[in-house]
Amino acid sequence: MTVTEETAPASHYDRIGGASSVKAAVDLFYDKVLADQELAGYFSDVDMAGQRRHLALMLTVVLGGPNEYAGRGLAEAHQPLNIPVGHYVKVGEHLTVTLTELGVPADILADVQTVLGQVQDQVVAAGDRSGA
Repeated sequence: MTVTEETAPASHYDRIGGASSVKAAVDLFYDKVLADQELAGYFSDVDMAGQRRHLALMLTVVLGGPNEYAGRGLAEAHQPLNIPVGHYVKVGEHLTVTLTELGVPADILADVQTVLGQVQDQVVAAGDRSGA
């Protein structure tokens, strides 16, 4: 091990347990979202295995893991769906509850919530961006 490796802080990705933990979070998260009657309709015609893979890759990047995401950008994927702020907030709540249930430390939760705030305008319908 080099000096840099010894002194470099672990990424959030490493701290939560890497790929297996991200996969567990994504699976639990989508179980919650698909059980939510207000949100499930967004996924009625979606390949959920592929969707879960995409989110796992994106969450990996957000948590400081390896960047292997090659899918569409957030705006390109979400703007056609006309997602209102209220639904975006609900999705964020499901993610927060999921990560909390899995024992993710508070500082990592706070960072994830910060990212959710930063990307909201890319996901929420252009005419409904207030009130978050």
